[in-house]
This record gives sequence, C-alpha cells and structure tokens, in this order.
Amino acid sequence: MANIKSQIKRNKTNEKAHARNKAVKSEVRTRIKNAVAFAGTETEADALRLAMKKLDKAASKGIIHKNQAANRKSGLMKKLNALKG
Repeated sequence: MANIKSQIKRNKTNEKAHARNKAVKSEVRTRIKNAVAFAGTETEADALRLAMKKLDKAASKGIIHKNQAANRKSGLMKKLNALKG
C-alpha cells in the first residue's frame, strides 16, 4: 500500500472507476445477448434499440472505444440479419 496521500486517494478513485466501468460493460453484454434472444419476436425492436443505446453511451463515456462500439453494433446487426434470413 502506498504511503503517499495523493496516491491513496488515486487508488480509491481508480477502484470506483473500475467498478463503474465493469458494471457498464456487463450491462452492454447483457443487452446484446437480450437483443439476440428476442430476435424474431415482437420485442425485438425495443431490445435492439436498447442495445445500440447502451453501446453508444459506453463509447461516449470512454468506457469502450468508439470503433469497438461500431464493430459490436455491426456484428450484432449481422447476427440478427442471419437469424432472420
């Protein structure tokens, strides 16, 4: 453990940020899984919209890179279109 006061504070904020980022990433994965699970049902559009929203939000907050968000959205759409067709 650090003896320097500023480093102790920094460690606390890093832990908070880590927990917050972990929660957001988990939420994104859950929403993507839900969107795939609801494919072909009447709630498909809502699940897809929510997954896209969570991806965009995570990218705008800097939790994931904007290109990673775009790649995940693209992959999700490909998977959903494959399930339809």
